[in-house]
Amino acid sequence: MTADKISPDMLRFERILAAPAATVWQYLVDPELRARWFMSGPTDLQVGGAFGLTMDHDRLSDEVVPTPDRYKPYVGHRWHERITRYEPPHLLAFTWEDGKAGEVTFALTEIDSGTTRLVLTHTGLRGSEDALNFGGGWHAHLAVLEKRIAGISIPDFWALHAVAEREMEIALVSEA
Repeated sequence: MTADKISPDMLRFERILAAPAATVWQYLVDPELRARWFMSGPTDLQVGGAFGLTMDHDRLSDEVVPTPDRYKPYVGHRWHERITRYEPPHLLAFTWEDGKAGEVTFALTEIDSGTTRLVLTHTGLRGSEDALNFGGGWHAHLAVLEKRIAGISIPDFWALHAVAEREMEIALVSEA
């Protein structure tokens, strides 16, 4: 089940995940688990703490697949953002590009002992280009998270990403 919203200044994705909130939370805050669906990096888990990110998307595919040319310059890029809200195990928010590209918030609600609603909201986008870029990325990364939690293999992250970008482009046009 998904309930996604995309607009030039805000993205909202909702996923129902087959895991308890405590498990999903670990996929958000544990750098090694986070590396399997998004990006790893050293993290200081407190408000004002650093949220480390390393783009190593080759780790997201279970098979060896080439990185698309347009993303090759970013492979291995490392940076950190600032945690703006930290309420374990239900809420994590951090800046993006030191706030220039907004704020990302993950909110978790346990539906029952084995199911969690995850809502990712990215606010403060700078327009349609950000919405398309981040929208495709978040959509693809959340698909990987769903599959990792369910124990399903990810043969090719970049194929998922290409589909997600097309879906976000269509969604952005329909919102206009």
